[in-house]
Parts: sequence; structure tokens; C-alpha cells
Amino acid sequence: MLNRTSNVLITFAGMKKATKLPADTNKRAKSIVDLATQDKEGIVVDEIKAAAATLGRKGGLKGGNARAKSLTAEQRSEIAKKAAAARWKK
Repeated sequence: MLNRTSNVLITFAGMKKATKLPADTNKRAKSIVDLATQDKEGIVVDEIKAAAATLGRKGGLKGGNARAKSLTAEQRSEIAKKAAAARWKK
């Protein structure tokens, strides 16, 4: 079991100084995850996710139009009927 009163200092590669962790177990766990997900240059995973989402959006903007062009009118009609049935099923 963790000793809640202990002062644990954790250092990670690239950090300039040690970080004191909170005594609360949940807050301590979140602090460790936050520290572990930081890159050496300080780029946080959220920034990387935002960049990936932007790239994904570029592909997404092209995807729907390309798919619509490749489908026949009959196929588009079947897809629309299936979608309408799913909406009315709720």
C-alpha cells in the first residue's frame, strides 16, 4: 500500500527539476500520467493528436465526394433508404 504522507519526487528524462507529487492517490496517478505523456521538448500528446486530426480532416473532406462519384444512383438510393430506416427505427 502506498504511504500517503511520503514525499515522492519523480524526475523524467528532459525535465529540469524534480516534481513533488500530491498525496491523494487519484491526483498522484493523474500527475504521473501527465508527466509521462510529455515529450522531451515539452510537446504534449494532445498537440500531436490535434495535428493528426487536422491531417485526418483533409482526407475526410475528399473521401465523401470521391465515394459519391464512384457509386451509382441505385447504390446511393439503397444507402439513403438504409439510413432513413435506421433513423426511424429509433
